[in-house]
Amino acid sequence: MLAAMSDKRPVLRLRGVYSERLSPVSLDLAAGECAAITGPSGSGKSLLLRQVADLDPGHGEIELDGAPRSGMRGHQWRRQVIYCQAEAGWWDDHVAPHFADRARAAELMQRMGLPAGKMDALVQELSTGERQRAALARALALAPRALLLDEPTAALDPAATELVEAELRRYLDGGAAILMVTHNPDQARRMARRGWRMAQGKLEPQWT
Repeated sequence: MLAAMSDKRPVLRLRGVYSERLSPVSLDLAAGECAAITGPSGSGKSLLLRQVADLDPGHGEIELDGAPRSGMRGHQWRRQVIYCQAEAGWWDDHVAPHFADRARAAELMQRMGLPAGKMDALVQELSTGERQRAALARALALAPRALLLDEPTAALDPAATELVEAELRRYLDGGAAILMVTHNPDQARRMARRGWRMAQGKLEPQWT
């Protein structure tokens, strides 16, 4: 399987991506691949994800399925390369309006351990962990080509974490890619084929 992935054009390609606080980063993510970045808080992990998502300024070349980010409008890029921060934003008081396909959203949420009734709840009624899973379902429902995950299970217990990781593997099986930031080294090893460590804005390989 790994050999097959290496023969295909990368889903996501970074070449010399840098900013004032980030040293140049170059990496490829193949279809079906998750890569993990660990490192101390404030080291630049989230900055890298935000720059890849075109949310923060920076330099370098980024491609999605061979198409340069520079050739796309920001909203088009962010529809296909979705950044999921640890605490997502919500633009409506209720959960349901955030989903165009209610049935698809409910299916995703239930597979990640959220009862069906949570779809009709107020956002403020959800716990931190429930909001985190609902936000991930919101992203997955859009079927992006790549997910940029910032501590996707930070607020979850082991059982909920297992459900979320299973859903992410299902997403990868569809040929997408994930770049994940996590403080959990065990999770990095479970989910990722390759791992890096960020320290003072510099990305160093840990395993490949």
